[in-house]
Amino acid sequence: MDSDDARERLLAERRRVEGLAHELRSELGVAEDATELSDYDQHPADTATETFERERDLGILEDLEEELSEIEAALERVDNGTYGIDEITGEPIDPARLEVFPTARTNVDSREQD
Repeated sequence: MDSDDARERLLAERRRVEGLAHELRSELGVAEDATELSDYDQHPADTATETFERERDLGILEDLEEELSEIEAALERVDNGTYGIDEITGEPIDPARLEVFPTARTNVDSREQD
């Protein structure tokens, strides 16, 4: 994959992830506007469910922000001419891996080694 193709794929992925994060932030913003009085008549189990769902959504938002950070790092590697080079071995990253995982820094996912 040449650097122009890599850049376009990464920019498209950044737009996609930014859109998801924006939508989630908007949804969470609506929930943040709720006052304590809005919870007053709710059953404690309802409040617990809302808290669980909010924390889950915040976790998803955190994951999206991490993904955006990885995309930005990959774009920097494209700019530096190091995109597609394994950060540990210095060998080229398998193009099939980059096709599936465009922000890959290495040929092997560290979770596969555990």
